[in-house]
Amino acid sequence: MRWDNLTVETRHDRPADAALFGADAVTTRTFDTPEFAGITFHEIRARSILNRVPGASRMPFEWTVNPYRGCTHACVYCFARKTHSYLDLDTGTGFDTQIVVKVNAPDLLRRQLASPRWHGEHVAMGTNVDCYQRAEGRYRLMPGILSALRDRANPFSILTKGTLILRDLDLLRQSAEVTDVGVSVSVGFTDTELWRTVEPGTPAPQRRLDVVRTLTDHGIGCGVLMAPVIPFLGDEPAQLRATVRAIAAAGATSVTPLALHLRPGAREWFMAWLGQHHPYLVRRYERLYADGAYAPKWYQRRITRQVHELAEEYGIGPTRAGMPRRIPRPEPVEEPNGSGPTQLSLI
Repeated sequence: MRWDNLTVETRHDRPADAALFGADAVTTRTFDTPEFAGITFHEIRARSILNRVPGASRMPFEWTVNPYRGCTHACVYCFARKTHSYLDLDTGTGFDTQIVVKVNAPDLLRRQLASPRWHGEHVAMGTNVDCYQRAEGRYRLMPGILSALRDRANPFSILTKGTLILRDLDLLRQSAEVTDVGVSVSVGFTDTELWRTVEPGTPAPQRRLDVVRTLTDHGIGCGVLMAPVIPFLGDEPAQLRATVRAIAAAGATSVTPLALHLRPGAREWFMAWLGQHHPYLVRRYERLYADGAYAPKWYQRRITRQVHELAEEYGIGPTRAGMPRRIPRPEPVEEPNGSGPTQLSLI
């Protein structure tokens, strides 16, 4: 594996050609427990944890923190699969079973946030691979990461398919008292059969919606990224309606649809899966994605319109960029002095 050659395009405190970590810092482990059967963990000590998003990216944020590489969720469509090739690791099964763990992520983040060169920009997590994937239950990196962000009152957001985020509910509440905290859960569909085949390592969609409900009940507004909407398998009007209805019932503050996109690395793995499970759809996909990684604009607009109409029907709306999700503070209550009648005000 090319540990020494692994680089990141731009970071706020290191030159672009600096390796993220060296081979002498890698420890490889396996665990003899059922939940980690067949999975290998490569523990590394990263040299940087705040990563700048390339300027050409479509992402609406500039900085990310990714404590893991590879993901046991094993989603067949995951766009991050290509990143494993940078380590000479397989982007198929290897991405699902060879997990890189940045064991020093919390301490490193705390130091980088304290740097005079850091200006408190928004930090997004879960945008590459899920920071609450199964490995987090053993390595427990996120409590330290959240504490570091909370202590600096640094705004952040989390996107996850994992139910483990509820373990850190108190830290999320504490953070939301001092800064803007955005939480979104990814639920592209509620079809159980489809879930079992395309997202075999994730909690069931209904369990993820239970996370939405729990967060909302505890004062942390939670949106849903309805992603991916999978063409010809999860995009029928009845399927879209069932999903949006379930999202609304969970109390989501917003729903934002995103059609499946197939970047290099993910495309090859997904198309192989499609040929095995739904061979009759291969030609339709080749035509639909003939021009690149993204579905045609007409298809994206159709899905967006249908989901937004359903969201309006069920009383929820699309995410607005920069919309804060903060725990509401109680309004101050003026105590009457008891010395006489109180004048009521209309203002």
